[in-house]
Amino acid sequence: MNTATKVSFEPTPNPATLKFNLPFQVEGGGFECATVQDTDASPLAAKIFGFPWTASVFVGKDFLTVTKQDWVDWNILAEPLAGLIQEHIEAGEPVVVAVTATNEDDTYDTPLVKQIKLALNKEIRPVVALDGGDVVFSRLENNILYLQMKGACAGCPSSSATLKQGIEVRLRELFPEIHEVVGV
Repeated sequence: MNTATKVSFEPTPNPATLKFNLPFQVEGGGFECATVQDTDASPLAAKIFGFPWTASVFVGKDFLTVTKQDWVDWNILAEPLAGLIQEHIEAGEPVVVAVTATNEDDTYDTPLVKQIKLALNKEIRPVVALDGGDVVFSRLENNILYLQMKGACAGCPSSSATLKQGIEVRLRELFPEIHEVVGV
């Protein structure tokens, strides 16, 4: 693990969420901690939830996004939180202790669902991750694709535009049988 590079942070399209860039890849990243009870797999997320202003933490492949409560400003929190994350890493403490199960390799998926998941993983998720978020397959029913927005995308004012004008347009180009993409 290279800790020579400092943890940096950047804004996301969601004003309540900042993206903290980590100096290494996180094995098992790609999950959200919406409450402190969801932090079993991430000691770092549990530590961040020790602050009452934390609304959620998303652990990405090389970043964390932290969503704050409305009553506190990022100009007060950003630097100290980046420092806390840096100290956690430099102390050799793990970001993730258990790899969470994903829905990417379900043997019961239809060929269409497998193709949709592949397109999500290769085209959509890397772009969404640039803004500190993630999008996850939920289900396909009656030619309606249900996706879950996570990280910075959860609750973001522009996430519905991303979902409809970006993700839906591209997935309907690839898979004409999809009639609509809906967020869950």
